[in-house]
Amino acid sequence: MNSNNLPGQPHLAYRGNELFSEDIRLSDLAKQYGTPLFVYSKGSMLAALAAYQRGFAGRNIQICYAMKANPTLGVIQVFVQAGCGFDIVSGGDMDRVLAAGGAADKIIFSGVGKTRTEMRRALDAGIGCFNVESEAELEVLNEVALSMGLRAPVSLRVNPNIDPKTHPYISTGLKDSKFGVAHERALQTYQRAAKLAGVRVIGIDCHIGSQITQEEPYLEAVDRMLDLVEAIEAAGIAIHHIDFGGGLGINYNGETPPSADRLWEKLLHKLDSRQFGQRQLMIEPGRSLVGNAGVCLTEVLYLKPGAQKSFCIIDAAMNDLPRPAMYQAFHQIVPLVPRNTSPENWEVVGPVCESGDWIGHDRVLAVQPGDLLAVLSAGAYCMSMASNYNSRGRAAEILVEGNQSHLIHQRETISDQMRGETLLSSMAPETKS
Repeated sequence: MNSNNLPGQPHLAYRGNELFSEDIRLSDLAKQYGTPLFVYSKGSMLAALAAYQRGFAGRNIQICYAMKANPTLGVIQVFVQAGCGFDIVSGGDMDRVLAAGGAADKIIFSGVGKTRTEMRRALDAGIGCFNVESEAELEVLNEVALSMGLRAPVSLRVNPNIDPKTHPYISTGLKDSKFGVAHERALQTYQRAAKLAGVRVIGIDCHIGSQITQEEPYLEAVDRMLDLVEAIEAAGIAIHHIDFGGGLGINYNGETPPSADRLWEKLLHKLDSRQFGQRQLMIEPGRSLVGNAGVCLTEVLYLKPGAQKSFCIIDAAMNDLPRPAMYQAFHQIVPLVPRNTSPENWEVVGPVCESGDWIGHDRVLAVQPGDLLAVLSAGAYCMSMASNYNSRGRAAEILVEGNQSHLIHQRETISDQMRGETLLSSMAPETKS
């Protein structure tokens, strides 16, 4: 088999009869570090980022990596070194950015449930902006900032009530969503914010969802946001930056989302036509930067033929790859070393004690126990949502850079899991007299 890149996975290619990520043979990593194992391509991340950078060439733009997609320190560090800011949703996220060398003033703090403690810590660190998501949050943030003798820089996350045409769980811009300030209350909320002594209005934000594969929702959101900016500024409140969020989808199973540079060419044309082209802009991509950069390597444990379904049982499970169980999501599954035998239909499942522990339905594979498989497009919302369900340790993570590999997260042990737990002394076993 000649060198053959996989569709939508430019960093993955079969060379001869072996699957490589960049210049590293994936089977070598599986043998060295064990499975399940996440492997990320630095080159893929930077290539995805470059598409945004090309689209924004010559503009006043801050690209903020939405780190909920993958918060591993080594991944964050790639984007710190590339000059990115960060979109966070918790105090722990902020700690990770700072630990990886990120600057606090390039952090945007989103999320509907910020606590007073998180607000104080963010203000003390010199956070760049709070994306305020409710009127109640605005009042609490004002109170916290005043208690510290500070003014909190804020933008309001506005819910534009636009259907992103994606999975309901990751649609965040509809009127029944928990996220953001309702579009029809936005002007009133900005007017309230302008009167508060503890906040300083600097921008406006919207984020309509995730895994969006069509450009129309973005174009509609831009129009609604610019209409609102005009109304807010007509009321005497200056908007210094406009944040259009993230959400651009990736190719999991033949989807054809617009490329970042072509999408932003159209969005910027709309901004220019309305005299907003030189305004400071912010975006918050996550999945589109890291999703297709990652694979999860896994070993086939058992084959279990059945009358109606046949099961290929692997050592990766829903605790490692939650997206199929949570979103009914599709991930391509390919062999690291293809076999020259007739393929069969398999339900690819993990060892977790749940019927919902499936990774792929009805997959055509030629496999035997001991074979190694790669679950593709696993760089986003896999390790970030991984758990210890069934007392399973979270997988190790590797960053590939050309012909070099770096262990960026050690495999979790049972001692790691139990650290911090204690036995009750009152329940100690009785001794016989």
